[in-house]
Amino acid sequence: MIQSVADLKRGDNFFLLAGPCVIEGEDMALRIAERVVKVTERLNIPYVFKGSYRKANRSRLDSFTGIGDEKALKVLAKVRETFGVPVVTDIHAANEAQMAAEYVDVLQIPAFLCRQTDLLVAAAQTGKIVNIKKGQFLSPEAMRFAADKVVEAGNNQVMLTERGTTFGYQDLIVDYRGIPEMQSFGFPVILDVTHSLQRPNQTSGVTGGMPQLIETIAKAGVAVGVDGLFMETHEDPSVAKSDGANMLKLDLLEGLLEKLVRIRRSL
Repeated sequence: MIQSVADLKRGDNFFLLAGPCVIEGEDMALRIAERVVKVTERLNIPYVFKGSYRKANRSRLDSFTGIGDEKALKVLAKVRETFGVPVVTDIHAANEAQMAAEYVDVLQIPAFLCRQTDLLVAAAQTGKIVNIKKGQFLSPEAMRFAADKVVEAGNNQVMLTERGTTFGYQDLIVDYRGIPEMQSFGFPVILDVTHSLQRPNQTSGVTGGMPQLIETIAKAGVAVGVDGLFMETHEDPSVAKSDGANMLKLDLLEGLLEKLVRIRRSL
């Protein structure tokens, strides 16, 4: 199991954080994990299973938020135990950090909360790896200060994630210049491929997306030299309970990763 970010950066390949947007149930999580583990082992891609135990940031009050915190965290622990892979989940408030840390290896700070000092410090104090998503409203250079809060709280196990920048009211754009800029801080940088393709604030109250561009965004990120990739994937995104509009269909993951590994090797 990983103890530091160096464990993820072993070898010359990128690492992968992938899984469903939110834990919808144990069987679904185990099926997805099993398939991704097989592919990543074959391609020698260090893998972290991703699943949110609860979705706090939803467009509408009636949107699905989860199956229950403890139940979902136990599913993440079951994935970890069954397949021997690390797991990552989001936290949304300082009092969630220690609870989630009992079940996972990486605590993820959502983009909208990346400036919340108490949340960053609480995550740091667990001793877990902290993955901070760049706010859609922040420049890459501003993420230095978010990372500094974690380090100054006594934890230098930090990763930063690019997930697109607000472009108008209902779109995002990835500025690939930000990847080497954030890498210059001395932390691994991840590209969140699927959230970068969201179409937020739709009139229906449900976030849209452009999954047809997942391959394009991912290829460009690998070509630029990103350390890791983040992708949400689901057996059938059309029935996913969260972020289905921008998730990758699980059947497409293997072919995409094969292409990305070839790009990485060519560099």
